[in-house]
This record gives sequence, C-alpha cells and structure tokens, in this order.
Amino acid sequence: MQFSRPPARAATPLCNIEVPMPITTIIFDFDGLILDTEGPDFRTWQEVYEEHDATLDIRDWQRLIGTTIATPDAFDPYEELERQLGGPIDRERLQERRQKRHVELVEKEVLLPGVERYLDDARALGLRLGVASTSRRDWVVGNLDRLGLTERFGCIRCHDDVGVPKPAPDVYLSALAGLDARASEVFALEDSPNGIRSAKGAGLFCVAVPNPLTQDLDLAAADLILTSLDEMPLAELLALVNGHPIARQ
Repeated sequence: MQFSRPPARAATPLCNIEVPMPITTIIFDFDGLILDTEGPDFRTWQEVYEEHDATLDIRDWQRLIGTTIATPDAFDPYEELERQLGGPIDRERLQERRQKRHVELVEKEVLLPGVERYLDDARALGLRLGVASTSRRDWVVGNLDRLGLTERFGCIRCHDDVGVPKPAPDVYLSALAGLDARASEVFALEDSPNGIRSAKGAGLFCVAVPNPLTQDLDLAAADLILTSLDEMPLAELLALVNGHPIARQ
C-alpha cells in the first residue's frame, strides 16, 4: 500500500503536534537527498560528451543514479562514449579530469531544501540519524565535514564499507547494525528507484524525496513521496509514518 501524496502545507511548530514514538531512527541517503551532487555529476559527463561531439541521453544516465557502473544493467558512460566514438578512450585520465570538475561544482552547492530543518528537528525529538550511501566514504564524509554535519549522524555507511552497491540492501542493513536499530523503528529517505529498492530490501519504510534528475522516474515502490522535505515538517511526517501499518510490522 502506498500513501497518496499529501498537499503542500506550511510548517507546523513542533510543540503543536503530539508525536507517537515507535520510530526512533532516520537513515538518509546522501547524494541527491542531502546535497545535490547528482546534477553536477550529470553536467560534468555532458561536458565530456560534448567535447567528443557525442550525445549523453539523460534516460540512460538515470539508470545509474543511486548505484554504480559495476551493477548489472547499470549504464556505463565510458562504454557508451567509446561506442559512439568507435574506439577506446583514456578512462583514467578522463575520470581524473572529470572528478576535479565535479568537486568544483559540488563545492558550490548548499543543502537541499528542508534538510537542515529535519536535522534540527530530529535532534529536538531525540531521534538517531544515519547515512546509507552507495558513494565512497571519503566522498560522503568529506562533504559532510565541509558542511559541518558529520557529527549529526550516529552511523555513516558507504559502498566501501559493504562492497555491494544499492539496489542491494547491504548498506542499509549495515547502517541498521551500526545504529543498533530494528527495521520496524526506522524509516529511510531516498531520492531514486535504486535507493528505494535498497531500503525496502532491508525492510524499511521508505519516503521518496526526488530531485530534478529523479522526479520523473518511477518511485512507486516508495511508501510515501514528498516533493521536498520542505513539504511536510518532520513531526508531522513521523505521526503519519507511525500510524501506517507498514511501519508497525
């Protein structure tokens, strides 16, 4: 069963909502959920393709969001570029240059709407927080450090901690263990179909919060879809999730 999307509404003060508390923990995705790193990533690949007079189809790129090239059926931008060019490219040199450009763009990004308020409200409500990401630990922690957010999270699990990317549930299962939490008392915040599949595979209630690159994708596997974390205050979302039978199983 999936909730219909609730209408947007103004933020409600925490003190005006009585929140039942079976949910004790929230696990955040990182890329595209806390910080828009995915838009800059796509942009850098577009630039690479344009330099080679090639074309990068956004529909192909979207298959890669939330997972890695090594995942079966995932899109490989190197392979596609070589196919269009009819020959091999220097992948290592290209990646080094592209990654430098990606970092340059991401360092200009700020937290996505509603993230900071959710972190503040979670602390006020005494909730535990974690991160479950398919990206490398140095990327996730490096950006969280830069934003002054690392200490907000009791557990950060990344691809290199588990070796298996989303949509496999491993990174969420590892985060649950690190937080000493049961799936029934946790919900996940995700932005992509691959991330949703990962969270659901770990037995979590999943709230989808798409970004511009994922908003047109099929997010129907999520239990609830918000257009932004600004759409619903955390206390209200908790009351909604706590009252849903999936979250109580």
